[in-house]
Amino acid sequence: MRIALIVLCLLPVILSAQEPPYDVYPEAEPPYYRIRYEGSETVGELRFPVKYTVWIPAGVETLRGVVVHQHGCGEGSCKSGLTGAFDLHWQALAQKHDCALLSPSYEQPGDAECGLWCDPRNGSGDKFQEALKDLADLSGHPELATVPWALWGHSGGGVWCGGMTLLYPERVVASWLRSGIAPLEKLENRPDRKVFEWNDGVVGVPIMCNLGTGEGYSVKDGRFSGVWPVVEPFHRKIRSEGGLIAVSIDPLTDHECGNQRYLAIPWFDSCLSDRLPEESGGALLPMPGEGAWFAVVEDLAITAAADFGGDLAATSWLPNQELAEKWAAYMKDTNIPDTTPPPAPSEPSVEGKVLTWTAEADLESGIERFLIERDGEVIASVPETPKNRFGRPLFQGLQYSDTPEQPLVEMTFTDETAEPEKEYTYRVIAVNTVGLKSE
Repeated sequence: MRIALIVLCLLPVILSAQEPPYDVYPEAEPPYYRIRYEGSETVGELRFPVKYTVWIPAGVETLRGVVVHQHGCGEGSCKSGLTGAFDLHWQALAQKHDCALLSPSYEQPGDAECGLWCDPRNGSGDKFQEALKDLADLSGHPELATVPWALWGHSGGGVWCGGMTLLYPERVVASWLRSGIAPLEKLENRPDRKVFEWNDGVVGVPIMCNLGTGEGYSVKDGRFSGVWPVVEPFHRKIRSEGGLIAVSIDPLTDHECGNQRYLAIPWFDSCLSDRLPEESGGALLPMPGEGAWFAVVEDLAITAAADFGGDLAATSWLPNQELAEKWAAYMKDTNIPDTTPPPAPSEPSVEGKVLTWTAEADLESGIERFLIERDGEVIASVPETPKNRFGRPLFQGLQYSDTPEQPLVEMTFTDETAEPEKEYTYRVIAVNTVGLKSE
């Protein structure tokens, strides 16, 4: 589904055993844990089967939160959710803040109504919290059941994250809504939409409404043109109440996620830094009142909040000047600057002709590729030609809902030109998506 993702029609569906792609997913061995639930015929419970996969950072004794990466509607997007917890870039964000990374994958048949899961009131909100409890037991991290949530969602996933933010604002650190929101008002052209009730707590939660320019912002009659007419009143309503909400427009895309992660991850980094309590179990901290900046979408203007004197409801709230500058760069051409090289790879090992290693992603710019040096000379790039039809080329590739491609690429290289019984010195160098190289 596309534009209909923002329409929450509650239609009946006949459940049946699911065929691939729902049974094709990476193995979940520690530090990954997975749990699956069957769908239910009971009214008010989740109708579709669903899998939740969580990644726990190494060396973290007590988790402080969980980053949730939620795919959109339809079988293709559901398939993409199977790899969400394996994304090295999102793992870097989670690890920095001692958070788990969780990715659901709903088994929605191709002709079924998306609202049966993307509206959390239809059982998916309760099932998510049940999964956190069960994964807490499975992973040996009991705190996982009660830690705060940082929510990212695409399309129908944006509806779900927005709905969870309105239902449980006290649990949500921040919420990024790509191409979908939880409706607060009925629209004249969609009188069948089931709206969410206003919750005063939502004004304290940082929210980013992110969409492509082809989703009704500049293209008014395209396939996805119904998104902006729903996002705009949602943003204005929350902003007019003093809410910490912003709009960011990708100038290069319509419904696909594009390069949004290069703004989303630094934005979450800032919000997590400000809101997570030092000790796990404490209440979320309010965002600091000082240092905020306001932005205006129409002219890309950014200014310190203290210096702004215009219409508050027309502005986008940003936590600080650094994020405001990143927002402006993203809005221009998505080329957010980065001057920090990625972390160096680690744990290199050679067995015969096969070289393996591990690496963490650069928080700002992810990983594009690895260069393999032998005796001081670059002999290979892994992958040879990084690809990504939705944005910057990435080592892991990228699917429609911002998750790694399958099968997952491995950090390994076979040196077919190595001569038997001859010794070599190898080095592995990480390259991020703006071309900076690691040690």
